[in-house]
Amino acid sequence: MLIAVPKEITKGENRVALTPEVVSKLIKKGFEVLIEKGAGLNAGITDEQFEKAGSKIANTTAEVFGSGDLILKVQRPQYNDELKKHELEMMKEGQLLISFMYALHYPQDAVKCSERKVNVISMDMIPRTTLAQRMDALSSQANIAGYKSVILSANHLGKIFPMMMTAAGTIQPARVVIMGAGVAGLSALGTAKRLGAIVEVSDIRPTVKEEVESLGGRFIEVETTENMQDERGYAKQASEEFLRKQKEVIFKHVTNADIVITTALVPGKKAPILVTEEMIKNMRPNSVVLDMAAEFGGNCEISENNKTVIKYGVTIIGEPNLPSLVPFHASDMYAKNLLNLIDYTSKEGKFNHNMEDEIVKGSTIVKDGQIVNDRIKQVLNN
Repeated sequence: MLIAVPKEITKGENRVALTPEVVSKLIKKGFEVLIEKGAGLNAGITDEQFEKAGSKIANTTAEVFGSGDLILKVQRPQYNDELKKHELEMMKEGQLLISFMYALHYPQDAVKCSERKVNVISMDMIPRTTLAQRMDALSSQANIAGYKSVILSANHLGKIFPMMMTAAGTIQPARVVIMGAGVAGLSALGTAKRLGAIVEVSDIRPTVKEEVESLGGRFIEVETTENMQDERGYAKQASEEFLRKQKEVIFKHVTNADIVITTALVPGKKAPILVTEEMIKNMRPNSVVLDMAAEFGGNCEISENNKTVIKYGVTIIGEPNLPSLVPFHASDMYAKNLLNLIDYTSKEGKFNHNMEDEIVKGSTIVKDGQIVNDRIKQVLNN
């Protein structure tokens, strides 16, 4: 079975789906691997490194899509401006595509794949179970995003993070507020604490308080009787009443912060507004807001996707792809997630698309020309 990896064409995407280390392991398992020329350069990986690991190098995108039985990508299929073709148009009926699809946000992509009869496993739909933990690419990339969010924010802040006692006087530590205590939020918390900041964390799920405090953060509590977590462990869409209470509670924390990092996402829904324009107006001059949810509507009322802007004296960062800013390790972790999935589902160099398996079924969105994921079908029907 031939695994093929094209070069990512999404603007700003520096990751690659496989690394030489993982290529060599796949070949030992009986697979052949084909990598598009230059696919790893933005992640610091050369064609020579891939070849040394046992991969063949394809000179054209068409060769990659036309040859592979299994196509591995980072980003969902896009229109290729250079070739004047959509990537899906270059794919063959019966091929299996594994990538991030975010089909709850972009359900028409699932429709296009079903029309092309391209089978699809979406890495953002991997079930949140103990067995599937090794394949959980959302978490591995969120870990990196949380780390990078702090580094990027610190770069824009005109202050240092730790307390310093000097002959000239004492420098007070920076104050960081993190909205959301998922994987990205906890990673940001750990990074900010290591740099010496005072960190406060807000989350709609009271159950995460212990995790926040174990990492040295202060938990901002909002009293509620609502169940704020779905069956997959992700935050549910909060009620208007809860969001109103939350904004009232966190107003003083946000306006007293040097840096605010927002991470709140609800699968398939517009990101909730957590930082209002009024809060921005009352923040300290030269403070920073980083909105991790900018691509999906934004947690900050006035952030702009893929832009860094200054409004009311506050720098607002709307970076939609933080893992791509750390492409070497982000690619390494993603490739290992893919390896674990392929290893779990394969035998003697052949991928077994077994829809009876919980992990395979949960992450498959298109099979044999049909959209098989109930949540995506529900979005399309609405």
